[in-house]
Amino acid sequence: MNEDKKKIVKEYSNEEITVVWKPDSCIHSKKCWKDLIQVFNPKNRPWINLVGATNDRIKKQVTACPSGALSYKSNIEDDKEVIQTETKVEALKNGPLLIYGTIHITNSDGATEVKSKTTAFCRCGISQNKPYCDGAHIKANFKA
Repeated sequence: MNEDKKKIVKEYSNEEITVVWKPDSCIHSKKCWKDLIQVFNPKNRPWINLVGATNDRIKKQVTACPSGALSYKSNIEDDKEVIQTETKVEALKNGPLLIYGTIHITNSDGATEVKSKTTAFCRCGISQNKPYCDGAHIKANFKA
């Protein structure tokens, strides 16, 4: 991946929340739109419409994003909401290893970062965004 290339980040807001989408992180699991098509519809432009469900339902769906490409933040100053998730690990059939919760990662070059909510790690070995999944397992027909 070209480090000089600017990462695209799109934001979709209503009065209470902003949903953030990072397309470069998306692994196209389709979980967002299959489970909440009223809000996440890839046939529409823009593809995210926060009028389609309650904020709590939208937050629940965003939190279920396996790649972390979707996130949300509160638009209310007084909102002290803190998302605390028990750490859980799940190996998706023929797909990535999902880690739910806040984790501290040290990369092979020594750089550290913190990921929260859900992080998808590559299991197929061909991701161009290691250690994270970039969806390459689909084209490679990875089976595990």
